[in-house]
Amino acid sequence: MARWEPDAAGRLREAAMALYAERGYERTTVAEIADRAGVTARTFFRHFADKREVLFAGSEELERRMVEAVLAAPESAGPMDAVAAGVLASGEFFVDRREHSRRRQAVITATPELREREFIKMASLAAAFSDALRKRGVAPEIASLAAETGVAVFRVAFERWVADSEDTDITEIMRATLADLSTLTA
Repeated sequence: MARWEPDAAGRLREAAMALYAERGYERTTVAEIADRAGVTARTFFRHFADKREVLFAGSEELERRMVEAVLAAPESAGPMDAVAAGVLASGEFFVDRREHSRRRQAVITATPELREREFIKMASLAAAFSDALRKRGVAPEIASLAAETGVAVFRVAFERWVADSEDTDITEIMRATLADLSTLTA
């Protein structure tokens, strides 16, 4: 191993993304990721539980920010307006992460195991939104419907953003997707 260098987690993320793009997720090992990053497999496991988590690290922080925004929405906000605040709060999380998000999404899209993991993360977000709405006094069935709708808006906006060739800010795309929802339900 080379002399110690800072940001092992960042180097591991970059190494994993490069290897997943070159070889595919299934054909990449933790040992190869660690070697490319210039660390040991033991160091890898200090930062990530497994090779999937390289792609999903940070999702808890994103969910926390979004839920805090739902809870912080004005008392007068209806369920969908509170969820919209949560969706829009995610925009800041993605600042300077567009290229990483594109690469990550390509790996996930190409791998059934990772698509399933992404689905689980979205279900967790929906449950967290629903819990936050119930804390705001929203009836459980309405909270669930608003939460699931909000996650669908987030997912569609995210997919639009990673596919966008114009380099539009994700928050603008989220606002447009929320407007599309309003048009759809009008």
